[in-house]
Amino acid sequence: MEVLHRRCAGIDVSKKDAKVCVRIAGAGPRGGTEQKVRTWGATTNQILALREHLIHQQVSLVVMEATGDYWKPFYYLLEDAGFELQLANPRHVRNLPGRKTDVSDAAWLADLGAHGLTRGSLVPPPPIRVLRDLTRSRALLTRDRTREYQRLEKLLEDAGIKLTSVASDITGVSVRAMIEALIAGQRDPVALASLARTRLRAKIPDLTEALVGRFSEHHAFLARMHLDLIDQHTVMIDQLTERIEELIEPYRGFRDLICTIPGIDTVVAAVVIAETGADMTRFPSPQHLASWAGTAPGSHESAGRSKSTKTRKGDSYLKGALGIAVMAISRTNNTHLGAKYRRLAKRRGESKAIVALERTLLETIWNMATTGVLYQELGAEHYTNAYPERAKRQALNQLRKLGYTVTLQPAS
Repeated sequence: MEVLHRRCAGIDVSKKDAKVCVRIAGAGPRGGTEQKVRTWGATTNQILALREHLIHQQVSLVVMEATGDYWKPFYYLLEDAGFELQLANPRHVRNLPGRKTDVSDAAWLADLGAHGLTRGSLVPPPPIRVLRDLTRSRALLTRDRTREYQRLEKLLEDAGIKLTSVASDITGVSVRAMIEALIAGQRDPVALASLARTRLRAKIPDLTEALVGRFSEHHAFLARMHLDLIDQHTVMIDQLTERIEELIEPYRGFRDLICTIPGIDTVVAAVVIAETGADMTRFPSPQHLASWAGTAPGSHESAGRSKSTKTRKGDSYLKGALGIAVMAISRTNNTHLGAKYRRLAKRRGESKAIVALERTLLETIWNMATTGVLYQELGAEHYTNAYPERAKRQALNQLRKLGYTVTLQPAS
């Protein structure tokens, strides 16, 4: 096999140290390959010393495996050292079973890199990495706040307060006012129900019945704690949002462009920018982007038989944001994407419809970013107008299943 990099290095990273194998073709006995493995610490000074060592060895490629978060100190200090640096997916460079040690893994990475058998993962530039840290932190804090709301709802159930059976949104202003009144000592269900606002006032009789319970001082203490935690999370989320708005300024044009797609708001758009880098040139086609994100069907064929086609894990933060966008799309009535979701959900199920819409969104984003064209709404009837025969056949099949025999005549 042809050697593409005569001087190559492989790094097997762990929390405390890293095994580094420098592979030099033609430097061994009788013109063979020389491999030298050394252990380097994971502290900054040790990594800087490793950087100088690799420069001195004149390596042209360094391959490291993406192990947890331990690869980050090494990558960030080596990325501008003058040689090509690849962060390899562990699934693509897995060593042979029964022969796996840290030393052999480092040698294996160097061997693969020397022959051009590794592919580098997407590592965004520093500004995008900073933005990504912020959007991911906001997503995690939002999940934590949602968990606090869930704990608060369980506490109300324990106290016999069936408030969320009438008011579907526990995060609403009316529900918050009633819970605050309960904590303050108000137990009269009529007085509590009168705190309802806007459309919830139409449900005052049901609220009065739901607010009869056994809410005690113990429940008041825990409810106060949950509300305080919710408020703390809200403050931190708002601070992160302000910081994100400052850092996203260079990408505002891209954000405004993709926000024209139904279901995508500024929060989802910020996640798309942070996870993809807003640079679609990294992906040769929209299908490559969808595959990288984990929204494309897998491929596992053997002996002419197609086995598992489940999607790969992909980017969980990006898929989570796209899932939120799909849920918003599912509630639209006059959009092409909303009609597509309902059509797929009816035929394939909601889970597959969500993944299919996520892929459609990514492919749409890729095409819009590449061409700079705003989103053009096709309308809910686009599928029927584009494939009239298919729509007619599906309608006839539904009627036949219901026991009807139908004869069609063209409208005059």
